Amino acid sequence: MILEKQMTDFRFHSVVPHTLLQPFVDRISVFESSGRLPAVDRKLIVPNANLKLTLTYRNGISVLIDGKKFIQNENKLSLSGLIDTPVILDATEDAQTGTIIIEFNALGTYRFFHLGFSEFKNQIIELPDLIGNEAEKLRSRLSNTHVISDKLQLLQAFLIQQLEKIPGDPVFDYCIQRILNTNGLATVAQLEKETGYSSRWLHKKFLEYLGTGPKNFSEIIRFKQFYQAYSNGMEPHVLKGYIYNSYHDQSHFIRAFKRFTGTTLSDLQKSTNELSIRNFKR
Repeated sequence: MILEKQMTDFRFHSVVPHTLLQPFVDRISVFESSGRLPAVDRKLIVPNANLKLTLTYRNGISVLIDGKKFIQNENKLSLSGLIDTPVILDATEDAQTGTIIIEFNALGTYRFFHLGFSEFKNQIIELPDLIGNEAEKLRSRLSNTHVISDKLQLLQAFLIQQLEKIPGDPVFDYCIQRILNTNGLATVAQLEKETGYSSRWLHKKFLEYLGTGPKNFSEIIRFKQFYQAYSNGMEPHVLKGYIYNSYHDQSHFIRAFKRFTGTTLSDLQKSTNELSIRNFKR
């Protein structure tokens, strides 16, 4: 009975993004926990192709990505590059924890930050180290603001200001939308034909604006559709439909599942993975 109480001792609060941000921000949420996550939970976060801006306003979080540990201490503002490997996440101290997470969709991050995104794929870097004094001033204001709604307002106002500086790229945006609309099934050859640009040019553009190539991005999106359905408790026969429609065969799916979760489907089903389930159910 004590264990059951512990398993519900963290939560995500969803926040509706400002109207100007909605085309580029997938979601904004406030994660709160009374301490470290239960030891029995895998603490697994599965890649969803969203780059994330994170403010740790109470306590800090420890993130393990591809064997490398990243610590985001209290009152730090960090940007994560595109992640294509399973992540293990927990609070740094066994104490009350609060984090604001802004998740950009694939159309979004390059519209706010003029960065070489391929340089920090599978990494988390403090925003002041990436864009300098402007971000440090924002971080300082956020640390001196104690009401969550005011922190959210400051963050969104900053992003709106950033959005005005960087124009969109219609070819890249078309390719991203095409991949999303086909749940990751649009091929690079199709994108070449439809845009008139070579695969080499498209790969370079994706690296510049997203941090990974179109093929890898498509693979993440394809798996995301399955894992979203799995997290929402979809019936096994319906889940099989996702597999049949998205993968060449069972071995293709097994490789993808292992790559993005670090385990097998049967092993994951036998374990507790409440953090990942709740993250994808939102």
